[in-house]
Amino acid sequence: MSQPATRTAAPVREGGMIVLLALAAFFSGAALRVCDSLLPRLAGDFAVSPGTAGQVIIGFSVAYGAMQLVFGPLGDRYGKARLMCVALLGCAGCALASALAPDFNALVACRTAWGMAAAGVIPLAMAWIGDAVPYERRQATLARFLTGTLSGMMAGQLAGGLFADTALGWRGAFGLLAAGYALVALLLIAQLRRMPRHPGAAARASFAAQLAAVLQVRWARVVLAAVLAEGIFLLGPMSYLPSYLHLRHGLSLATASALVALYAAGGLLYALTARRIVARLGERRMVLAGGLLMGAGFLAWWLSPLWLSAGPTALLVGFGTYLFHNTLQTHATQMAPQARGTSVALFAFCLFAGQALGVSASGYVVDHAGYVPLLLAAGLALPLAGWGFSGALRRRAA
Repeated sequence: MSQPATRTAAPVREGGMIVLLALAAFFSGAALRVCDSLLPRLAGDFAVSPGTAGQVIIGFSVAYGAMQLVFGPLGDRYGKARLMCVALLGCAGCALASALAPDFNALVACRTAWGMAAAGVIPLAMAWIGDAVPYERRQATLARFLTGTLSGMMAGQLAGGLFADTALGWRGAFGLLAAGYALVALLLIAQLRRMPRHPGAAARASFAAQLAAVLQVRWARVVLAAVLAEGIFLLGPMSYLPSYLHLRHGLSLATASALVALYAAGGLLYALTARRIVARLGERRMVLAGGLLMGAGFLAWWLSPLWLSAGPTALLVGFGTYLFHNTLQTHATQMAPQARGTSVALFAFCLFAGQALGVSASGYVVDHAGYVPLLLAAGLALPLAGWGFSGALRRRAA
C-alpha cells in the first residue's frame, strides 16, 4: 500500500496539538462510557427498566454515528481542527443541558444532541493526525492519542459508578464533563490562533463525491464491515457489564464500574507497548489474537464464580480489543487519503451505528432472557470477527 507524504499541519506545533487532541479525546471517551455505570441509577430515578434506561446510550450513539456523515466531509472542506473547537463547545452546552434535564425524555433528547456534537471530536482528531503525521510515525502517534481516549473511558466508567452512589448522581457527572469540554475548547482555540489555516484536501468536492470516493474502495468496505461487527458484539454488551456484575456478585455499582474500567487499562497497556507488538506479531496475528482474547473474556465473565476475576478479565479484554481495533483504526486513516476526514468519519459511523444496534439488541436480550445469552453471543462472535479480518489481511497481502 502506497503511503502519501502529504502534510497539512505545521510540524512545529504537532507535539502540542497531539496533547490537546488527547485531552479532547479524554472527555469524549468519558462521555462515551459514563452512562454505562449510571444505568441502574437512571432506571431508579426515573422508574424505568434497565433496557429503557439504555436509551441514553442508544440516542447518543445513533446521533454520534449519523453526524459523522456531516462532520467528516465538513472537516475535509473547512478544516478539521477548527470544527473540533465548534464540536467541543457544543458538547459543553449539551452536557450542561443533560445535567439540568427535568425528566427522562428531556435527558434522552439532550444526550442525543450531545452525541451529535461529540461526532466532531475523536474522528476529526484522528483525521488531523493522518494529515499531519507521516505514515511511518502514524501508528505510534495514534497510540499516544489513544491514551487520551482510553484514559477518558476508564475515568468515565469510574466516575459514573462513583456519582451513581452519591447524592449528586448523574447530574453531577454530566456537569463535570461540561466543565472539562469547555476548558479543552478554550485551550484548543488559543492554540489554533497561533497556527496557519490549511484548507481541506477535498475542499471543492461535494459531500456525495467524498463519501463515494471512500465507498468505492473495496478495502474500505472490508474495514468498515469489521468495525461494524466490533460495535455490535463488543460495545453493545459492554454497556451492560456493570449492571451484570452488580446483580451477579452483589457488588456496589462503584465497585462493579471500577472492575470494568480495567478494560481501558488493558487498552493503555497496548498503547504503551504498541510499537514492539506491531513489530513482533504483525497485523494478521494481532487481530486474530485480539478476537480470541475478547471472546474468551466474555466467556470468563459468564463462567467464573469469583468476582475478583472480573477485573483481570476486563484488563485482558481491553488489551485484546486494541490489538484488533487499532489495526482497523490505522487502516481507516489510509483508506482514501484524498478524503481522510470522510474516511475516518465513516469508520466512526460504522462503529457507533454498531454500538447503537448492539446496545438496543443487548437491552432487549437482558429484559427478556437475562445476561447469559448476551455474554455467550459476544464470546462466540468476537473470535469469528478477528479470524475473518485476519483472513482478509492475508488475501489482501497475496
